[in-house]
This record gives sequence, C-alpha cells and structure tokens, in this order.
Amino acid sequence: MEAFRHHVFVCSQQKPEGVTSCAAAGSARIFDTLNLELRKQGLDDDVQVTTCGCMGLCDHGPVMIVYPEGTWYRGVKTEDVAEIVESHLHSGRPVARLVWNDAPAMKAAALEHRDHVRAMMQARDRAGIMPDPLNDMIRGYMPSRAILTALELDLFTAVGNGGSPEVVAAKANANPRATEMLLNSLVSLKLLEKKDGVFSNTPLSSRYFVEGSKDNARGGLLHTAHIWHRWSTLTDCVRAGTSVSQRGSDSSWTEAFIAAMDRNAKERARHVVKAVAANGIRRILDLGGGSAAYSIAFVSELPGAHADILDLPDVVPLTRSYIGKAGLSGRITARAGSMLTDPFGENYDLVLLNAICHMFSEEQNRAIFQRACAALAPGGRLVVQDFILEADKTAPQFAALFSLNMLVGTQAGSSYSEPEYEQWMKAAGFAKVERVRLPGPSGLMIATR
Repeated sequence: MEAFRHHVFVCSQQKPEGVTSCAAAGSARIFDTLNLELRKQGLDDDVQVTTCGCMGLCDHGPVMIVYPEGTWYRGVKTEDVAEIVESHLHSGRPVARLVWNDAPAMKAAALEHRDHVRAMMQARDRAGIMPDPLNDMIRGYMPSRAILTALELDLFTAVGNGGSPEVVAAKANANPRATEMLLNSLVSLKLLEKKDGVFSNTPLSSRYFVEGSKDNARGGLLHTAHIWHRWSTLTDCVRAGTSVSQRGSDSSWTEAFIAAMDRNAKERARHVVKAVAANGIRRILDLGGGSAAYSIAFVSELPGAHADILDLPDVVPLTRSYIGKAGLSGRITARAGSMLTDPFGENYDLVLLNAICHMFSEEQNRAIFQRACAALAPGGRLVVQDFILEADKTAPQFAALFSLNMLVGTQAGSSYSEPEYEQWMKAAGFAKVERVRLPGPSGLMIATR
C-alpha cells in the first residue's frame, strides 16, 4: 500500500572527512531543493521525501530512489531536481540520463564499498583508534568556539552582502590574516559562502546573525559566549564543588542574559499557557520574570488578568522596556527585589517560576516554595518550568549537562529531579502536585494549594 503517489529516499549518511559519500557530494542541498521544487509545482501533498542511511553506492552520489517504481538516480545535482520533479514525479517519465538500472553493476559496487568499509573499520579497531562519534564529542568545542567568536566580533554583519578578508577585518576591528582564517572555517561550517576570495552570508546566517534582520539572535547568543568562558573552569569547579568565576556585573552581560532568556521564553510560553489551563486566573506573580515573556503570554490570553513581576534591580529597567514594547504597561507591573528575601504579596491565583529553580540550592528552593504557597489564594497554583531530571538524574541528557552549566555559573544551583520537586512542594504545604511534559527540553511541575 502506498500512501503517496511517490516516496523519494535521499541518502544523507555522514562519513568521515575525505571519504566519499552522498552527504559530501551535496545530498542535503538535493533534499532541500527537492522539497522546495515540490511545493513550487504543487506536488508536496502527493510526494513524500525522506532522508535515509547509506545505500552502498557512495562513489556515485548523491543517490536517491523513487518508489513505488524503485527507480535509482545517481550523481544528482541541484540543477537536475526541477527536471526530475516535472518529468518523473509529475508526468511519470524517469529522467533517463540520471537513472542507474544496471543491477549487477550496482550490486558489485555496493558489495565492494561494504567490504572496503569493513576492512577500514577493522584496521582502525585493531590500531586502537577511537570511534569518530567519540572523537567528535571531544572536539565539539571547535565549531562552537568559531561561531561564538564570529558573533562576538559581529563578523556576519561585517560580511554583509559580501567582502574580502581585509574589508571584513577593518569593519570588525580585527587582524586581516586571522579574520581570513576564521572566515574560511565558517565557510566549512556552511555559515558563509566564498567565491573568488569574497565572502558572503548564507540565508541562515543572514537571518539569524546579521544586524537589522528581524530574527537576529546575536544579542541572546552573546550570553552563550559568556557561558563558554565559564565552562573552561569546569575542572576547577568540580574540585571546588561550586563556581570559581565571578558573574559579569556590567550592563552588557545582563542585557545578553535577558535577551537569551527572552528567546527561550518566546518559544516555550505558548506551551506553558496551554498546559496550565489558565481560565479563571486574574492575579499572577511572575518571580524572576526577566523579559516578561511569560507574563505577556498569560495576560494576552486572559483579558482580565494582571501580572506582577519581581526581579533584581538591574533587570527591572529591561523588564519594563519589554513590557512597553508589548503595549502592556497597564496590565503588567515590574518591581525590584529578591525572591529570597522580599515580600511576595498575597491572594495570587498563579505563581510562576520559569527557568529559575536551577539557579538555587535545595534549601533556597524549599524556602521559595513555602513563600509561594503563602502568597497564593486557596486553590491557587505554583507553576515551575525547568529542565526536570528523571529519578536517577542521568536523563534527559540536556538536563544532566545543564547541571554542569549551573555548577560553573552559580554557587549552589543544579538541575533537579521530579521526585525532588514533588517532595519540596508537598513539604511547603501544597495539596496536589503533578508533572506535565512539554515539547522541547523543559517540563512543568504544577502544585495546587
């Protein structure tokens, strides 16, 4: 049974650098171009396109197969895609010059490739060479650091519509020789393109890394650059049991941090609002509300609701600017204070702790939960959104690694498990506790007074 008129498989198997493969020959571009062309020709509801692993014909890539006929194409280029869609997928006529139908030759090529790969892997294993995935994990900081340096220098904006290394270096106030080395590495990462010595942005880097783009994420990503420096102290932190570096105190550090949190919050806020089932909520207390993204999401969904945000004195001016841009200054109030010591108020329907608990110790979280319970009206709810670990604290992977992020960046923060949250909430006086799983890395713990 076929659910679609055609089902196309495009090989996307990654191989070590220097080894022939469909991926190295540009199969990712074939996949993207094929999907674009299907939409252009009105066939995307009739043709399913799927990436797949190695088909054993790596020397002839990119390789793709069209079912139900089982037609094999080899050596496909992006300029061939429109013809394949029009002739084969629309009109039922395979593009003969690209079809490979010599079954004995195909089998021989596949077996030869299999035997070659097996021999190579056995030789590597006998020599004690680490597997590529393990080596890639160990060296994974290299592309990350290259991109973060480019963001710190605002290099993608300096590249603009195109420029030589000398021109880009002058704009970025950097050394021309070193800038060219960095630009070349960004081309290898497919974040820049290079032609005749001139570098230009890709659609991806133009959208997310260039000043003036509506989706420019550089401001928030600079927080990741700050975090990178802290992670270099991890060995000392493990020895000491706590962070050994000082948090940045200048306004640029705070602005980058809040921008990063705003980016994350905008992605997650709608899921939180939906999961909380916010009907009937009138008064909201948003602890550590930062950019007000969650308060904005809730009051936008609830016309009669008002939110109070409590955050640190150096954050509140930024909070108010985000509220003003949203046009909600009359419905969201921001006040300066510490959630560890300053009064919360009372009779709230909802208390929010979004991406906050991981910054604090167990004792601090217990105290916040107790004070939150007292600030709620009967039947009110405390909503904790965070990276919640399973009981043995080894999964999800993101939450386990994020514990290290808190080790290098805080005095006593960590990711915490569902049983820990449940225990603390019940000890604080909450009658009911439930976990809600959300799309993405974070989840909710909801406690009802």
